[in-house]
Amino acid sequence: MVDVAKIVYYPEYFDLAHRFFEESLVEICGIGYPEMMDQKIGFPVVQTEAQHIAPLRYGDDIVCTLWVEKVGDKSCTWRYKFANQDGLLVWDARVITVCVDLDTFESMSIPSELADSLRACSED
Repeated sequence: MVDVAKIVYYPEYFDLAHRFFEESLVEICGIGYPEMMDQKIGFPVVQTEAQHIAPLRYGDDIVCTLWVEKVGDKSCTWRYKFANQDGLLVWDARVITVCVDLDTFESMSIPSELADSLRACSED
């Protein structure tokens, strides 16, 4: 969604980030988002921080670089960098999620295999 200035409306960046998160889980963790939810594991967002560096304009392509900055016992810090088709950095964000049991919505330790996969998705 773009606003009247024909730039991406700021909440859309977080929607796009979540879509990249969902689509990247198979590559990062070897499990898709629907399968993770079938196992009653969720990662709701508990904290966000973002810098809007330059506007994304109508018709721009987005290149997302996504990695895991930190994995704790129950939480995970994700980093996102969005660039346009010319390589111009437009958005830089840090998103913290907490692992929860989807039946109770209580926080839980990240399962060890999942935590190992997340740790392997570093910026390097």
